[in-house]
Amino acid sequence: MTDFPLPSFLAGLGLSIIAVSVLMAVTFAVATAQKRHSVIDVAWGLGFVVVAVITFLASSGAGDGGRRVLVLVLVAAWGLRLAGFIGWRSRGGEEDPRYAEMLADPRGSAAVLALRRVYLPQAGVMLFVSLPIQVAMFSTAPLGPLAWAGAVVWAVGLFFESVGDQQLASFKNDPARRGTVLDTGLWRYTRHPNYFGDALVWTGLFLVAADSWPGVLTVLSPALMYWALANKTGKPLTEQRMSDRPGYKEYIESTSGFFPLPPRAGRGI
Repeated sequence: MTDFPLPSFLAGLGLSIIAVSVLMAVTFAVATAQKRHSVIDVAWGLGFVVVAVITFLASSGAGDGGRRVLVLVLVAAWGLRLAGFIGWRSRGGEEDPRYAEMLADPRGSAAVLALRRVYLPQAGVMLFVSLPIQVAMFSTAPLGPLAWAGAVVWAVGLFFESVGDQQLASFKNDPARRGTVLDTGLWRYTRHPNYFGDALVWTGLFLVAADSWPGVLTVLSPALMYWALANKTGKPLTEQRMSDRPGYKEYIESTSGFFPLPPRAGRGI
């Protein structure tokens, strides 16, 4: 077991808290000016990149150099792709129905409601989910087999997420398929390849952290992401919006709900 530089880690955590708070404040100002709080979805990916960069700088001379570089590259590649894709997808659009419904309460200040229901919760989740990133950066042991296995899992996750997003974007841009259900490509094997890929990305980053003590203690971070994507803010909300679309009931019955599986009549897990 190697020594973990706890004081340096706590100092880096403090810097990450400050950085995320500033990012959320800037995002809130932009969203208020645009009257569109869904811009926070762009800040989601960028926030993890900010945390990775801050922690990379703070861990200089404390953590293993190879692990620090690996984690920085993985997080930056994932976060910048996600932010760029969401920014491109939502350009010139109106408020996302999710946020419109969440902030529709007429009682009290709209700004306070947005801070309480959107910005503060997302900031807290971002800091908690990013713990494997921060712990891994300060781990002193050299990269081992589990870390490289984590990088492979991350790569598979990024493939599912990016390809799934691209297939969905192409589907939405095809007038001939308007009002139908996307059931080809990766969407033939899982109803949510992008969410499944996101879960794999965070599983991979956890494995990179768990390769060295005390990274294994951050297991609740990817578990929270999996729970949110599969049971809370990802899959359930999407399927609720799609429930009235013709053919979607049959799609649910034949296609796995999260983990990729061969399509089969009667399967809807």
